[in-house]
Amino acid sequence: MAPTIVMEDGAPVLVIGSPGGSRIIGYVAQAIIAHLDWGMDVQQAVSMPHLVNRFGTYDLEEGTSAEGLAEQLTLLGFEVNTRGLNSGLHAISIGQQLKGGADPRREGIALGE
Repeated sequence: MAPTIVMEDGAPVLVIGSPGGSRIIGYVAQAIIAHLDWGMDVQQAVSMPHLVNRFGTYDLEEGTSAEGLAEQLTLLGFEVNTRGLNSGLHAISIGQQLKGGADPRREGIALGE
């Protein structure tokens, strides 16, 4: 599940985790970057289409905009697979309010204030 607590100046700002076997690292890292670096709210971050590189092969989430990267990645020499990637990410951002985000690909709920 890779439960992760992201700290800033000694205080927690995000808690996040996901099932997903060897893809967990990619799922969690993608959502952390989307939320903290790109400014997406926590629900948007856990709902993003997935693309995960494992062992040099890219897995792109079928039925999403991530599929549009297949041709470019192939031209760059990567092996590309398109498949269902139902991560099940759940996260809570911690600020003046708690805000929850639950991956719509699976059952579950994450609540804030």
